[in-house]
Parts: sequence; C-alpha cells; structure tokens
Amino acid sequence: MTTDVGIRLSIADALGRLMKDGLPFRFEAFDGSVGGPEDAPITIRLLNERGLAYLMTSPGDLGFARAYVSGDLELEGVHPGNPYDAMVLMMSQLRFKMPSAPEMLQIIRSLGFGNLKPPPPPEEEHLPKWRRALEGLRHNKKRDAEAIHHHYDVSNRFYELVLGPSMTYTCAVFPTLESTLEEAQYEKYDLVARKLNLQPGQRLLDIGCGWGGMVRHAAKHYGVKVLGVTLSQEQASWAQEEIKRQGLEDLAEVRFMDYRDVTETGFDAISSIGLTEHIGVKNYASYFTFMRDHVKTGGRILNHCITRPHNKTMSTGAFIDRYVFPDGELNGVGRITTAAQDVGLEVRHVENLREHYAMTLHGWCDNLVEHWDEALEEVSLGRAKVWGIYMAGSRLAFERNEIELHHVLAVKADEMGNADWPLRPDWLS
Repeated sequence: MTTDVGIRLSIADALGRLMKDGLPFRFEAFDGSVGGPEDAPITIRLLNERGLAYLMTSPGDLGFARAYVSGDLELEGVHPGNPYDAMVLMMSQLRFKMPSAPEMLQIIRSLGFGNLKPPPPPEEEHLPKWRRALEGLRHNKKRDAEAIHHHYDVSNRFYELVLGPSMTYTCAVFPTLESTLEEAQYEKYDLVARKLNLQPGQRLLDIGCGWGGMVRHAAKHYGVKVLGVTLSQEQASWAQEEIKRQGLEDLAEVRFMDYRDVTETGFDAISSIGLTEHIGVKNYASYFTFMRDHVKTGGRILNHCITRPHNKTMSTGAFIDRYVFPDGELNGVGRITTAAQDVGLEVRHVENLREHYAMTLHGWCDNLVEHWDEALEEVSLGRAKVWGIYMAGSRLAFERNEIELHHVLAVKADEMGNADWPLRPDWLS
C-alpha cells in the first residue's frame, strides 16, 4: 500500500488508519471529523488537543483514562458510573493494526508533532513507578502505606454509597442468582467463618480488615474475639465507630497498623480477605510465615484474593497501577498454594469464585449509578469516573477469565500430621 505522506489526515481518518476492522463506535473529534457507524450505540467524543496529546503520548488504557478522567474525552450512550457496555464494545470489537513507517509518519504529522509532548496528568493519578521508587523498594512499609492511602482514604461516605451498608470491598458470595448484594456479602463472611470453623471464645486475626466487616461478623454471629488491622486510617476510624455502635467492643477491635507489626500470637484462626494483591509476590513467603507463626497448632488460615488464570508474576496494567492499586501484583492460585506449602502450611481446600466477583462489581456499579449525584458531593468527577471504568472493566475481566478470585484454606498441622480436619468439608451444610 502506497501512502502520500503529504496529505493531511483528519483525526477520525488517522484513527481509522489504525483499525483492522473499522471503528465499532461513533467517533467525533474537535476538528469536526467523524467516523464509525452513525447508528452505533456508543459515541466517543474527543473534545480538545490536550485529550489528543494524552492519547498520542500514552497509547492504550492509560492515555484513554487520562483523557476521559480529565474531561477531554466523553462517552455518550453509557452512564459514567457504569460504562460496562462501552467496555464490552471496545474490548470485543476494537482491533488495532501496526501501520507501515510511512503511514505512521503521515499520522503523526497530521495530528501534530507538538502533541507528542505529554500534558500534566489528571490530579487523580498516582505517581509513576520511578517516582514511587524514591520512597524505597516496592512493598516496604512506607510505600505500602502510601499506596493504600491513595486508594482507600478517599471518603468513607463515598464508599458507603458504592459498597452499600455492609461496607465490604471484596468479592461477595451469591447463594442464588436472585440474592441481593447485601445477602451475598453476609454469605461471604459466613462462608469464611464456616471454613475457619470458628467457635465461641476463640481468637481470630483478620489482616487487611478494611472497614471491619469480617471482624464484626465473627464477633456478632460466632462469639469470637477478633482483632482486625488495616493500613487505612479512614477505614480503622470508621470500623471502630461501627463496632461501638453495634456494642461489640468486648469482642472486636480494629487497629490502624501494618499486619507485620502485630505482636500477639496464638490465634485460633487467621483470615486475609483482599490483602494478598497488595503485598507483592516476593513477599509471599514472609506473608505466609507470619500467619504460620501467629496461628496456633491446629489453627486454620483462609486466604481470599484476586488471582491470574496462570502462574506468571505480572504487575497490574498501567491504568490500574496509576489510578487504582499502585504497586499491585497478581499471580495464579498455584503460586499462592506453593508459597503456603513451602512454609509448612497444609493446603486443604481451594475454591474459585470469579463469577461471584463479576456479580459483585455489577452491584457496585449499580450503586454508583443510583447515588451518582451524592457521590459527586464526596469526590471529584474524575475520581468517580475512575471508579466507573475500573469496576466495569474489572467485571468484564472476571467474566472473561482474565482474572479470578480464589479461596485457599490451609491448616497448621502438628508434628505428627494431625490437622483436626473433618473427613469431608463441613462448611457446605
């Protein structure tokens, strides 16, 4: 294919040159050019040159996110609190191709070499990895605290609107397709309690406890004395207030602290619900060693975390790393179980709940849409948009088995191999 590099392309024409199968959506640009089907259910509008510069300097999800979050790119046909249909369309039908060198030169010349200078990122974006490295190695205590602060210390009221009354920011377990989100979150906590075989008078340590949902559930429904720890000051404050409101102070406590600083030992059980994603693969050994050393012989450990459908160590994508979970890392369940086994824990049961997380995210998006106006009183429009595309995109990833959610249940057996374990799982009844 020959290309006349002297011809100046419109923005829509330049975008079309990069598509294998054409545009699956309607595209409108600030230079007046348009592309894609007129009757497409989704319209994408590029409003200004800053948005174009974002797209040119960070091709892919990061550039799209920057333009969208900053308001330089609009989506018509979906609510910003739940752009799921737009994500499905783009991820299913958007196919890029690599143009020839002359074509690429023509595209860049048409769009303007000046747009290859990156604009400042939106204020909602976290520092790049090289800047974070100035705080020390990944997953040291200071850097972990900053990463957690970026995501969780936003607004407790905003989280109440999105997560619902349970204030639970982890995968629910839906007993039926008709179950509500709140029913499913109750079932999740109860399933964890049953898997741990919690009994009145026992002691439970819940690391990465969030707003204390598991802490309160175990204390209230199982009579267990529970300590929860979180690196988010906002979460700890909210959780302690809720514990007092429910009259559970004698049994439940949430502390603002790193789990690695917990000095108490001899717990009957340990739960970790949604923490492993933050600790780093290189720290799996010390993480499971901590749990092994803090649970009594015969005690059970339940690890609940997002996983990959393979066992290759991978950081999260650019958008997730800069806007959602800085320094997050995911791996497969095989790597999780190996790490637990290698420190002497006996893995007894593994369960994949990925469809449940897709349903959970659907519920959170519905909550955000329903409470959109109130949510904007708590956070910036850009922050709310981040949550919409993050949750909708994650829902799609769980549906497509690009990511999974696993429970790994282990026990600290005694020297003779006695695990005090039933012949068959007793948590299903």
